[in-house]
Amino acid sequence: MDSLILKNITVVLNEPRYPENIGAAARCCMNMGLGGGIYAVRPQMPYREKMLKMATHEAASIIEEMRVFDNLKDALRQFGYVLGTSARTGKKRLPTHTPRQAAARICEAAAENRVALLFGSEKWGLQNSDLELCHGLVTIPTAGFSSINLAQSVMILAYEIHIAASAPPERFMPKLATTHELEGMYAHISELFDAAGFVKREDPGYWLSNVRRFLASYPLKARDARMIRGFCRQLLHVLNTQGREG
Repeated sequence: MDSLILKNITVVLNEPRYPENIGAAARCCMNMGLGGGIYAVRPQMPYREKMLKMATHEAASIIEEMRVFDNLKDALRQFGYVLGTSARTGKKRLPTHTPRQAAARICEAAAENRVALLFGSEKWGLQNSDLELCHGLVTIPTAGFSSINLAQSVMILAYEIHIAASAPPERFMPKLATTHELEGMYAHISELFDAAGFVKREDPGYWLSNVRRFLASYPLKARDARMIRGFCRQLLHVLNTQGREG
């Protein structure tokens, strides 16, 4: 069971600044058995030699097979569960979990879904727009100084997942809608809100952000996303028909 869970977990680095951190993250994945590899989104200094030096020979294959993307949505499109990491919390952000709490949740999801562990840039972390693509948020407890090296953060979370995966999860999540399917659903909801005059023109993202946070707490399956999109299409049809008749 642990190998099945671990192979479905990918580390996604969003705009990493230093190639050494990418290499060290690859070594962490190898140490803890995370088999989904590494995705890098717009790495600032994509120097493979420096990555490979930190990865060491044992984890070189992870660097060689690393996928690079131009934007975060493309990188996450096939994942059913995305866990963001951040030291910054607030009412506009998702509820936070400790690494140990998050590891149990990840193991429940990874048996049937591809899971992404999302880490932000060393300079500014994850922005609110990045977290809108996440199902959960993990914060690593510290003694006041909350800034942790990127690779160290990867290791802490990977270690907790490795330990949690050694025992069968108490429950399993079903096959969930992918990020790509959810983003299509949210686009339809946004279109419906706009057509119904439910959003303010000067701040169209406010209500949609609330909807995202609400729905992120539910494990939506692909059929759920399709049902919501069908509901939006029917309402849009009614609104458009009424508009033409009026």
